[in-house]
Amino acid sequence: MSLKKKLLIGITSIALAAGAIVANAFLDSQSDGLTAAELGAAPKVGEAAPTFTATDTRGASHSLAAYKGKWVVLEWFNHGCPYSKKHYKDIDGGLGNTQAMQRDYTAKGVVWLSVVSSAPGKQGYESAEKADEQMRDRRATPTAVIRDTVGTLGRLYAARNTPQYAIIDPEGVLRYAGAIDSKPSSSVKDIAGATNYVRAALDAGLAGNPIAVTQTQPYGCDVKY
Repeated sequence: MSLKKKLLIGITSIALAAGAIVANAFLDSQSDGLTAAELGAAPKVGEAAPTFTATDTRGASHSLAAYKGKWVVLEWFNHGCPYSKKHYKDIDGGLGNTQAMQRDYTAKGVVWLSVVSSAPGKQGYESAEKADEQMRDRRATPTAVIRDTVGTLGRLYAARNTPQYAIIDPEGVLRYAGAIDSKPSSSVKDIAGATNYVRAALDAGLAGNPIAVTQTQPYGCDVKY
């Protein structure tokens, strides 16, 4: 083999190795903080939702068992995340996409728990007082805000992104899991043309009808465990 050919092969090998390193670094940067085992143990739609008890920003306790007979929404959010900001931003001077859903469905008896699973020192982590202040500033009206600072609830439901949703029926069965809508962007202008999976699931469930889309791929920022 000629020296020139050996050099060419060597350069190609180095380039491929460098590409693999870059690709692995990219994948690592996209890590959602969940282990393979936690992802594999994600709750299954159509089966009993994992039971939990969590404390809200005002010290009140919320358990799935206590809400038997009601529809329950778990909404993972992070006010520092552009994708969460998209759905909390005012639209034409009115409420944002998320706040409008909170208003509409809590009025129908749905329990809406907004969960922030950011760990101390990570984006989205705030004191209980600051978390409540941010919700008031955004005119948000969930049933409660849960500061899941050690990630117990997030990991239980394999929450990977903000925003991400889990919808549980009155019998405690998980009926929807995944994204808020069909447009995985951080642009507010994409809300109008998107299919809102959360609204569709709640509208169908509250009407006693089958939910057409029960699971989707969530999108957004990684949950900051």
